Amino acid sequence: MPLTNIDHYAIRTSKLEETKTFYEALGLVDGKRPNFPFKGHWLYLGGVALVHLIFADPKKPAGVEQYLGETQGMAKHLFGSGSVDHLAFRATDASKLKKELEDRKIAFTEREVPDMKLFQIFAKDPNNIEIEINYYQ
Repeated sequence: MPLTNIDHYAIRTSKLEETKTFYEALGLVDGKRPNFPFKGHWLYLGGVALVHLIFADPKKPAGVEQYLGETQGMAKHLFGSGSVDHLAFRATDASKLKKELEDRKIAFTEREVPDMKLFQIFAKDPNNIEIEINYYQ
């Protein structure tokens, strides 16, 4: 269960290429990304995919919304801190965290990432900020 470090942060943007160019100017490199049903980029610092860009296409939001299980309309807050989609941590011992969340009656969801050996737990903090906990297998 203990967190080990921040894993990445994700940004929803309707300006996908401009955002990618900005982070490349900071020294991040566009790299491998799982085959999600929506456009995006994973930008790497060394061997770590530190910034995940999620294309929030207001004309075709279904891919992201369906994958994330959302129905509210994802493109409504695409500027400033509202563009930050979630914070992610790496951790160990998923079963221990699941028990802790259940004991505290904190709702969570689980996912397996396509094309990767990665199990994830998602929970919202009291401020409705999505927290992702990653368990690389």
